[in-house]
Amino acid sequence: MTPKKVNESRTVMTEMVMPNDTNPMGNLMGGNLLRWMDIVSSICAGKHCEAHVVTASVDHVSFQRPIKMGEIVTLEATVTRAFNTSVEVYVEVFAADIKGHDSRRCNHAYFTFVALNGEHGTPIPAIPVLPLTEIEQQRYDSAIRRRELRLVLSGRMKPEQAKEIRNLFAQLE
Repeated sequence: MTPKKVNESRTVMTEMVMPNDTNPMGNLMGGNLLRWMDIVSSICAGKHCEAHVVTASVDHVSFQRPIKMGEIVTLEATVTRAFNTSVEVYVEVFAADIKGHDSRRCNHAYFTFVALNGEHGTPIPAIPVLPLTEIEQQRYDSAIRRRELRLVLSGRMKPEQAKEIRNLFAQLE
């Protein structure tokens, strides 16, 4: 398979925080933000894989800055790396007022998706990723460690099998 450039599947989504999206404090509810993050990252993964995808995992998410009612939320998703049948997607969340002022990064996370055959719903090979910029290469290189950590935490890999994580800690000694 021919690798695809990261920017070929980059996806940007914009939402306005409405009253029904907020908690009693007037902040965007975390569940609504996670839903938007899942949507934008699944579109990105689907474009990259040229197939239907399903969410396999979401890495640690912390809500760093509140997003208020009436603010504009911009979500940007890019594929970081492809594995056998899965792709990792990095999504960043920015908020600003309606005029585009006071823009700030509020959240980020890594989502993992599995590419599926549309007819049978069985996993299919994911298209490789071609990183071109320095940040794309950094995310690509570190994706293997995030993958190992996900597999260890899910019980699908024994900690002693996580070679890349072990190598990272060995370098720090």
